[in-house]
Amino acid sequence: MNPLLSRLQPYPFERLKQLFSGVTPNPAYRAISLGIGEPKHPTPAFIKQALAAAMDIPGSDLAGYPPTAGSPELRAACAAWMQRRYGLALDAATQVLPVNGSREALFAFAQTVIDPTRPAVVVCPNPFYQIYEGAALLAGADAYYAPSDPRRNFAVDWDSVPEATWAKTQLLYVCSPGNPTGAVMPLDEWRKLFALQDRHGFVIASDECYSEIYFRDEAPLGGLEAAAKLGRGDFRGLVAFTSLSKRSNVPGMRSGFVAGDAALLKQFLLYRTYHGSAMSPIVQAASVAAWKDEAHVVENRDLYRRKFAQVTPLLETVLDVRLPDAGFYLWAGVRGSDTAFARDLLAQYNVTVLPGSYLAREARGGNPGAGRVRMALVADTAECLEAAQRIVQFVQNRS
Repeated sequence: MNPLLSRLQPYPFERLKQLFSGVTPNPAYRAISLGIGEPKHPTPAFIKQALAAAMDIPGSDLAGYPPTAGSPELRAACAAWMQRRYGLALDAATQVLPVNGSREALFAFAQTVIDPTRPAVVVCPNPFYQIYEGAALLAGADAYYAPSDPRRNFAVDWDSVPEATWAKTQLLYVCSPGNPTGAVMPLDEWRKLFALQDRHGFVIASDECYSEIYFRDEAPLGGLEAAAKLGRGDFRGLVAFTSLSKRSNVPGMRSGFVAGDAALLKQFLLYRTYHGSAMSPIVQAASVAAWKDEAHVVENRDLYRRKFAQVTPLLETVLDVRLPDAGFYLWAGVRGSDTAFARDLLAQYNVTVLPGSYLAREARGGNPGAGRVRMALVADTAECLEAAQRIVQFVQNRS
């Protein structure tokens, strides 16, 4: 067996299962889960219709192997969306590559970029999406965890990373809007990272799968958009990852794309050709329809805005929590142990939340997720409100 597999840590939901072992939820309450970040809003009807209709489009049925690079129509639709969303004119043939959701692409990208024949470090935020760590370890690199600072709305403290670590860094994962914190990286933060990149030569992978769920008037800044604003229009050393899962409520389609540095994408395509990562032509056809339509995205965002506007003030009365910049999570501070909070909440009120310590790593004397829980407000408003009301009761009775 690959010895690097032994370096992997249990996934957060495996740890949650172990935490809840032996717990009997209060049967007086129906189960409500705020644990998994899986969209629950209905999939737009036109996307499902596009999936069905694609079976009858010549060349889009299941009779042939799809090209790994995706269809010209899909790449063009993705590039057109980048133009509308960020004002970027990308070459659809060389700067855009469809992927089977951002998760598999974020993992596979590290396998393409990392050179394990020399000392390799992958820097990622802490707390973080665990795929970054697994990708780094299985590529033969070491992971370095840069902590988020709650005093700065959970912005990552890149200044805390030693210069000696940056010197060995081959890949940097950034996540904006962040999971679980919801923090969005401003232009000055990108300027700092690009300066570090120019000095040390690492690649930046920008995870932007939550970019279309936001609560301010201004849409979150994207990595490629930041590069263009700072005179880096060739996007050297930078690849952005995005997905339809959250934007269009279609996680089951496993559809997204990456965009950026054409030289990096050429090598990533080579890797993916051997990896067997071609997207189904049926999914490609439906993805074209999804990327071309913005009305359903606006409607989806409005649903989240109304939901968060009702749930957040309720929880603010008993927890250290506030409206995030973007995303569909609340990152709430609790008194005492986050694992005990999650376990007791399930037992007494049948509500599932994810301990923040499971989304972070102990590093330099502390776990930045400890004492916090992540709540995914993905269900309908009524269910999320009911969960929030139970949490208020739980905290008040616990005090």
